[in-house]
Order: sequence, then C-alpha cells, then structure tokens
Amino acid sequence: MSTRLTQDALIAALSNKAAQLRIHSIKATSEAGSGHPTSCCSAADIVATLFFSVMRYDPKNPRNQANDRFVLSKGHAAPLLYAAWAEAGLFDTGDLLKLRTLSSDLEGHPTPRLSFVDVATGSLGQGLSAGIGLALNAKRLDKSGARVYVLMGDGESVEGSVWEAAELARQFALDNLCAIVDVNRLGQSAPTMLQHDMEAYRSRWRGFGWHTIVVDGHDIPALINAFQEAAFTRDTPSVVLAKTLKGKGILVAEDRADWHGKALKKGAEMDKAVEALTRQLVQSSVVLDITRPQAAVPGPPPAKAMAAPSYKTTDSVATREAFGAALAALGAVNPSVVVLDADVKNSTYTDTFGTQFPDRFFENFIAEQNMLGAAVGLAACGKVPFVATFAAFFSRAYDFIRMAAISQANIKLVGTHVGVSIGEDGPSQMGLEDIAMMAAQPGVVVLYPSDATSMYRLVEAAANHRGMVYLRAGRPKSPVIYGADERFQIGGSKVLRHSGSDVLTIVAAGVTLFETLKAHDQLKTAGIATRVIDLYSVAPIDRATLLDCTTATRGRILTVEDHYAHGGLGDAVLSAVGTEGIVVHKLAVRAIPRSGKPDELVDHFGIGARSIVETAKQIIK
Repeated sequence: MSTRLTQDALIAALSNKAAQLRIHSIKATSEAGSGHPTSCCSAADIVATLFFSVMRYDPKNPRNQANDRFVLSKGHAAPLLYAAWAEAGLFDTGDLLKLRTLSSDLEGHPTPRLSFVDVATGSLGQGLSAGIGLALNAKRLDKSGARVYVLMGDGESVEGSVWEAAELARQFALDNLCAIVDVNRLGQSAPTMLQHDMEAYRSRWRGFGWHTIVVDGHDIPALINAFQEAAFTRDTPSVVLAKTLKGKGILVAEDRADWHGKALKKGAEMDKAVEALTRQLVQSSVVLDITRPQAAVPGPPPAKAMAAPSYKTTDSVATREAFGAALAALGAVNPSVVVLDADVKNSTYTDTFGTQFPDRFFENFIAEQNMLGAAVGLAACGKVPFVATFAAFFSRAYDFIRMAAISQANIKLVGTHVGVSIGEDGPSQMGLEDIAMMAAQPGVVVLYPSDATSMYRLVEAAANHRGMVYLRAGRPKSPVIYGADERFQIGGSKVLRHSGSDVLTIVAAGVTLFETLKAHDQLKTAGIATRVIDLYSVAPIDRATLLDCTTATRGRILTVEDHYAHGGLGDAVLSAVGTEGIVVHKLAVRAIPRSGKPDELVDHFGIGARSIVETAKQIIK
C-alpha cells in the first residue's frame, strides 16, 4: 500500500471513529434523557484524532504516569470523553447507556471516581490551570516526555482564570502543553462573543505568547498536522483553535441555537440522527493501534520522618514563620512535596523552601486561581502540593477549592495573615471567613495551630494525611507553649488548664488562645476556675473532649476566635455539642474591622482577655 493510500485509510478510519463517538454520545444522552450531545458532536473529530492517532497512552492503565494526559475542561461534553475511553477498550461500550445514573460513575460531568479522569471539571475555566500542573510535573519533575492536551470550549475562554493560566503557561515555557479551543460559536443561551472570528482568537492567544494554530476542527488531516506542529514547537505552549459546528452531524441541531444541553428524544428523533451518522461510516480495514508510552516513570523514594522542632518555651515565633521552617524540613525528607505561592513567599515564608528546593517551587505570581488549579494537577500526578497565600486571597479562588474538594485532591492549603490580629493592613488583608470557607467542603481537614511547635508538627501531619487540608497561620509572634516532644494528631485538642472546681470551659485557637490564658489567670484571681482547650483541629473536631469538659463545667462553654462569627470555630463547637442541649456562647469578630495595632484590634472587637473575663462572669451568673 502506498504512503498516500495509507494516509487515506488512516483518515477514513479516524472519520469512522469520530462518527462512532457522535453516535455513542447521542445514544447515551437520549437514554439518560439529559446531557449535551451537541457539545460532544462539535469536538468529536478533535477527540478521535487525539485518542486514536496522536496521544501516547496505555488504554488499559489510565493511571500510568508516563501517559500523555487529556483534560476535558468543557466538562459538559463528558459523554464524548466516556465514549473515547470505551472505544479505546477500557470498558464495554454498553456501559455508556448508564450515563447519569446513580449506579454508574459516568456522571454528568467527569470526576476522578473514574480512573481516566485526573481532575473534576464542569465549572468552566479550570481545565487549563489543571493542565499546567500536569505539564509542570511531566516536564520539570518526572521529566517523562509526556504531553498534556486540554480541550476547552470557546464560551469558557471568557473566564479570567483561562488567561491567568495562559500567562503562567508561557512563563513556565510549557512546550509540552497543548490547549484546544472548540470554537463552535454557540454558548448556552446565546452566540459567543467572537463567534467564528478566528483571527480575533489567534491574535489574543498570540498576544499571550502562545504558538497559535487555526484549523477547521472537522478536517482530520489538518488536525493531525496541527498536533504535530505543536509537538515540535519548543519553549512555548501551543493552542489549536478549531473552528467547528455545534451539533455537527445532527441535521436538526447542527449550528443551531437553543440546542445546548438538550438530548434528542428517544425514538424517531434519535433514530434519525443515528441513522444519518451510520451512513457516514465507510468500510475500512485499518486497525487504529494506540501508541503506548515508551518508558515507565519511577515512583518517588519513600518519605522519612521530619527532624524534631527546635523551639524553646522561652521563644516567641509567628506560626507563619514556623510553617516556613517546617516546610523546608519536610522538603528535605519527602521528595514528593512541592510548593506553590502567589508572590507573597517572603510573607508566607515559603521562600525558604524555594531557595533550598528550586526545582520543586513554583511561583504563580498574583494568580491564585491558577495556583489552586495547578496544584490539583500536580496532586493528580502523585505529588503533595502545599499552596500558600494570605488567607483572604483564597476567597478569590474559592470555586477552584470547591472543585478540588470534588476531585478529592491531595492538596494542602496554608492561609497566613488571619484575623484582625494582623493589625494595620486593614480588613481587605484580614482572613476572617477562611475557616467557614474551608470547613464547608466535605472531607477537608481544617487546622489552626497556636504556637510554632504545633504548627511544625501539624505541617508534617498534613503532608501524611491523604486528602485536602487547610492550615491557618497567624502574622504576629506568639509564645511557644509546647515542648519539642509534644505530639498533635488530626482530630485532637489539648486541655491546657483544668481543675476539679472548673465552672466554665473556654475553647480557643491561634492568637485568642493566649488571650484566653490571660483571662484564665485573671478569673482565677477573682476566684473563678476555668478550663482552657486549645482546639487546634477544627475539622474533624475532638467532640469527646469537648463533651467531657463541658459536662465537668456544668454545661457551660465559651468559644473565642479571631474570625467572623458565622461558620468559624464557635459554630464548629456548636455543631459538635449542640445536639446534647448544650448552649455555646461565642466571642468572635462581629463587624467589618479597621486598621490599628494588633492588640488594640483584638481588644476593640471583643476577642481579647478583657471581653473574655466579662463574658465569663456573665455566663456564670
């Protein structure tokens, strides 16, 4: 067979595969009675070309770290992704008809419950950030030669997070990253901004420093050439801008509005579309062999135990400083640990790790959304990412945090500069809602260490925990109250003051713990004995100790926190003990704060020793 005939046969086989992917997507969504078949059909030629001609992967082992990676950022086209893996032989194509059912992991949008899904998608604008993490791992860490392909929709390219990712991919020179924009012109409720203005798309991506390739997204030879061109482009990421028709191959819906998210009705409507696509199939003897990766990626060496902390009880150290020291110590014993920061490394103290382990430190500049998304991509490759910024700025990336929780990503978030105790910088810099944000997500561990020793130990605990962890770190220096041999476990607490005559349990963490200890001494002088708990683990919470202490103090309990009242430490305690009929009294920040000295602000907003003493006396009366 001549080269020309061989190429013709390949194209015919890939065209057949694209038609089959469309048929699967239509049948699956019609069976489910919901879904996005038109969004699948516009990208079917792209996916067929990638999965059966371009990508190198083991179809029986999607978790092989040497595989090329594919991220479906336009997650509503999930049936197309599922069809591709079924056609690749990972599972039976009959399972596609279980789409969107409770008994199947083939959900409406992809999640990592599926072995071939690295990150959950569906909240648009996040796939490219995750692709950066995957590409960084392949190029900088594993050095595997694997390529990463991210399929995006044209509608989602309006999201600012896409352009954060575009900036960072160029900055990191990720020439192993290829984005594909499925420019099908139609959004959910209206045409997209640029519709089919391909030159406008080209100029925008080129302006961000990407190698840009404009193609007809239904021209398979052009797609093959585009992906080959991208693979040979050096020192810059590539984007394939594919002009497509939404609903391609479905005559009743092709390039027509008002068909987004609508399944074809089972019966005549579906049958007519399937029959038309079936007629497009041509006889072909070509077997589309999937190219396997050339070599396996070796796993990391096992982590070792960290050195013990060296703090003395005469020291005064900010917990953010202790975080930086612990991170550097952790990096020395755990080669899987990587760190991402957002241009505040000299305030979060991640710069120490960056200096010692520059190959494992990734500066994201002021792009918190991308930082979170890239961390999820790195975690999908088996790394243990620590992600640090001011706690207040995690709110900018909260949708990424939410999707990371859905992904059950093994990432560790560290928010510094929490509460009014940061002082003069004022409310825009004060993390006062971060506990509520993080604890709202299922399965997320929330830790709030009070001194340097507890922070050091909890950094190690966070790294060893499989799952998402949030660590809260303060700005001001605080006394070291725990010895180097003290141990801290996730879900625990410490009872720091107690006696047989205690009449009130006071629960605190962070800076308010030291205010509580001051108040304890003042109340003791007044003849009032109180019990003090350091609740360093907010979620999961030490319910048993809280109940024991509250029972011992006649059902009286007071919480004190440098956080807004709603959703913080006090509400966590209330959730733990309220079912027993216990009334929880809460001191928290209840107004938008202002600039001032840390001690002034703690006192002014009612979370200092003076307020604790006054409130304790009222409760006891």
